Amino acid sequence: MSKTPQDSESEDALLPEYQFDYRRAKPNRFAAGDNQRLIVLDPDVAEVFTSSEAVNKVLRALIASMPQAA
Repeated sequence: MSKTPQDSESEDALLPEYQFDYRRAKPNRFAAGDNQRLIVLDPDVAEVFTSSEAVNKVLRALIASMPQAA
């Protein structure tokens, strides 16, 4: 079976020198699991909390220190 011009074009369609800027990509709203939310931190807060684990740890401590609702 011989190659047609379309076949050779499709192989070369994605060249290795393409530079993708994944920072501009939009999150897939269907990929999130149960009860997952994307929260965007302000830049000054993001400098202090560099991981989701750090943010969650502080928020859990804050929740524990809050008075219980009756």
